[in-house]
Amino acid sequence: MAGEFDIIAKYFMPLAGPEGLGLADDAACLTPSAGKSLIVTKDMIVGGVHFLEDDPADSIAYKALAVNLSDLAAKGANPRYYFLGLSLPKGVDEIWLASFAAGLKRAQDESGITLAGGDTTSSPSHVTVSITAIGDVPTGQMLRRNGARAGDTVYVSGTLGDGALGLKCLLGETNVSDELVTRYRYPTARMALGTRLRELATASADVSDGLLADLGHICTASHLGADIEETKLPLSDAAKAALETSPDLAPLIYSGGDDYEIVFTADAAKADEISAAAKEAGVAVTAIGRISDTPGIRLVDQSGALVHTARNGYQHFET
Repeated sequence: MAGEFDIIAKYFMPLAGPEGLGLADDAACLTPSAGKSLIVTKDMIVGGVHFLEDDPADSIAYKALAVNLSDLAAKGANPRYYFLGLSLPKGVDEIWLASFAAGLKRAQDESGITLAGGDTTSSPSHVTVSITAIGDVPTGQMLRRNGARAGDTVYVSGTLGDGALGLKCLLGETNVSDELVTRYRYPTARMALGTRLRELATASADVSDGLLADLGHICTASHLGADIEETKLPLSDAAKAALETSPDLAPLIYSGGDDYEIVFTADAAKADEISAAAKEAGVAVTAIGRISDTPGIRLVDQSGALVHTARNGYQHFET
């Protein structure tokens, strides 16, 4: 395989925007727009933890960028630039790199973000991709986790559980569904919705670790709780089919993670405006519950009985 600088020149220079200075310097030159605040997020994905070792290279790149875009979306930010840290083990070849770069380009083209710099290194074991993404919002309009209010409606975008069920398909733990596998490998960041929620939502988070876990972050930051109705959780047809085959996987809908949807709260009076914003963004949103003065997240079934959850979401280092 080519050396570090040859790899950068061949695969990553074509992805760079003007801020990256052709990737010829050891730094980028960013110029914030007047009246805008910069929003910075960082996520890292590691082979064997966040993706399977034999996943297609383009899907690894796409997912690495998409999970960062999802964080920006939940903040109401427009994506601008990103920095790529890439650590590669022996055995990675030019075919893999070309596919990886194509996955980045696809995610860039869909979102408008551009590469501004980064670093490449060798690795003794797994592929590791670390991305720092930068977006901007009008000053004072960043969506945060700590703004929820008692009585607010809880909403979630899209459908839940598809990514986690897609992983189960690849692991042979349920029937294979191409739709679910695609949702696992190529998650959709809800950028268009996020920007439309700036003046509507009171709090927001992206669903990466699981609905209950990420809603829990909102409730913790806002010093409140939430009551969620299990029957209102939105499911795709593919997820419904998978659960008919493997009903024991049902907890993945609210705790599996890898959804990269937006969970947010809003005043109940904003329901019509939120529906209109969702329609403009081209994604469904579903009201799934309500914020409460009582701390904690309570998931109830159709009879109103509490659903006992073994876990709310994924946690690294959990034993």
